[in-house]
Amino acid sequence: MTSTMVVLIAGIVVVLMAVYVSWRAGRLDRLHIRLELARESLDAALMRRRAVVLELAGSRLLDPATSLVLAAAAHEARITGPEEREHAESDLSRTLRAAVDQERFREKLSESPGGRDLLEELDTAVAKVVYSRRFYNNAVAVTRTAQRRWLARTLRLAGHTEYPDFFEIDDNPPATMATE
Repeated sequence: MTSTMVVLIAGIVVVLMAVYVSWRAGRLDRLHIRLELARESLDAALMRRRAVVLELAGSRLLDPATSLVLAAAAHEARITGPEEREHAESDLSRTLRAAVDQERFREKLSESPGGRDLLEELDTAVAKVVYSRRFYNNAVAVTRTAQRRWLARTLRLAGHTEYPDFFEIDDNPPATMATE
C-alpha cells in the first residue's frame, strides 16, 4: 500500500509539473505572438505617419522649404535600414515638430481647402505612433520577463529566440497637437 501511494503521488507530481511547464511554454508562445502583432502595428503606424507627412509635403499647402524638409525626413525614415530606423523616425518626429510648431501653422493650414482634413489625419497618425510604440515596448518588457524566468531558461522554452529589443524613438507630438 505504501509503495502504491508513493508511485501515485509521484505520478501526480509529474503530471502537475508537466501541465505547469506546458502552460508556461504556451504563455511564452502567446507572448511572442503578441509581440509580433505589436511590432506589425507599430510598423503600420510609422508607415501611416510617413505617408501623411509625405501627403502634407506634397499638398502645396506649405511653403516650399517646409515641404522639402518634411519630404526629405519622411523619405529618409522610409528607406533607412533596421539599424538606423530609430534615428530616422526620431528625426522625422523632430522635423514634424519644427514644422507644425511654426507660428500660425495650424490656422493657415486650416484655412486652406483640404487643410483641416489633413491636420486631423496628421494628428491621428502621430497619436497612433505614440500608442503603438508604448504597446510594443510593453509587450517587449513582458516577453523579456517571461524569457528570463529560471524555468524558461533551464528548459529553453523560448528556443533560440533572442531577447526582443525595445523601440525607442522621440515620438513626442508637436506642442500644438498635444494641447488640442
